[in-house]
Amino acid sequence: MLNAVYRLVAPRRFEVEFTNIDLRGKHVIVRPTHLSICNADQRYYQGKRADDILRKKLPMALIHEGIGQVVFDPEGEFEPGERVVMIPNTPSEVPDEVIAENYRPDSKFRASGFDGFMQDVVDIRRDRIVRLPDGIDPCVAAFTEIVSVSVHALRRFDVFAHEQRRAVGIWGDGNLGYITAVFFHTMFPEVTLYIFGTNRDKLSDFTFADDTFLVADIPERIQFDHAFECVGGEGAPKAINQIIDRINPEGTISILGVSENPVAINTRMMLEKGLRMFGSSRSGRDDFLKTIELYQTNPDILDYLKNIVGAEFEIRTIDDMKLAFETDIHKEFGKTILIWN
Repeated sequence: MLNAVYRLVAPRRFEVEFTNIDLRGKHVIVRPTHLSICNADQRYYQGKRADDILRKKLPMALIHEGIGQVVFDPEGEFEPGERVVMIPNTPSEVPDEVIAENYRPDSKFRASGFDGFMQDVVDIRRDRIVRLPDGIDPCVAAFTEIVSVSVHALRRFDVFAHEQRRAVGIWGDGNLGYITAVFFHTMFPEVTLYIFGTNRDKLSDFTFADDTFLVADIPERIQFDHAFECVGGEGAPKAINQIIDRINPEGTISILGVSENPVAINTRMMLEKGLRMFGSSRSGRDDFLKTIELYQTNPDILDYLKNIVGAEFEIRTIDDMKLAFETDIHKEFGKTILIWN
């Protein structure tokens, strides 16, 4: 089967390459329908990764957040036309009883280690797709991958954090902070939730939180037992150190923000308070299944997530792809959705 793959060959430059898919294999063939641009895609598109990394990774098809429709399943487990969420993380099929699939060094990740979902069809292992229930807005479902990352971090928090959970703070008023906050509120409704950010307008969207604060104006009375850092980038050092300064002793700090450069933290105060810090990255099949379960049992989640559906682009040509990525660069908030035609 002939397939068209739309690869980034250099910063801001896409080219199409035709490949052949063997239909006699065991994999499922899925046609992408809705894709979502991530900050990681933008770092490649804009050439913001180191030159040696770009030389190693490119050319490569971008996008690791997306859903699609089944075209063909040689084993008949999935019917043609079924909607599925595609899982970008692809571990070895040899199980590991200790290390989760998203942390295994033998795992490959689409749009990082090999081609992402910017293809006419995707040849994908059957354990890398999850059925998408009816009634879910496809533009919301398109970014289920980043949602599953937040769910993964929250599930780890539930294991690592001590039982005193009177209040929790989330630093970050962007997409990741918003998604993490929505799911924290759903999974731990009895815990007081504070949001800390830099933009008053963005903070006004966190209507489900108990209170929101600008990081430059946090009242002294505010205390919390645990915290999540969802800032990343150049703002990460300030956010992490502000958390360390204000968190209660023996609290847990979950790091989710991605930073290209090393981050200096106040280890003296971290030791003095006996804090625990853990990082969470990507997600695995179990996190996708949990996310879909939460979509079904808590439909109000989907209404909250609709708030971050930003620009939507019908994609028919390479010029459409470029327009979507260029527009996404200038967004202040929300997820840019590619309706993949």
